[in-house]
Amino acid sequence: MRQTYLVCYDISDDKRLRKVFQTMRNFGDHLQYSVFECQFTPMDLARCRAELSRIIHHEEDQVLFVWLGPTEGRGERVITALGRPYVTVDCPCIVV
Repeated sequence: MRQTYLVCYDISDDKRLRKVFQTMRNFGDHLQYSVFECQFTPMDLARCRAELSRIIHHEEDQVLFVWLGPTEGRGERVITALGRPYVTVDCPCIVV
């Protein structure tokens, strides 16, 4: 069964940041600069964690996995915002 996670990261080096971003694009929906929503099977989650673990510097960087519960039966995604409105990103993003 798939589980929904928010994956948020704070990477201190631009080169590693780009690699983490490119890796996360293979796993989920880009919501905000360093935030992705992912629907993982247990194997997907393990693979994502392993790939990110090889990229980041564990003493300097942080990746958070926030479990939101089962994907099935959750209903539609509802995202509200304060400040600038949330808009979906339908085009590829480039991190410079």
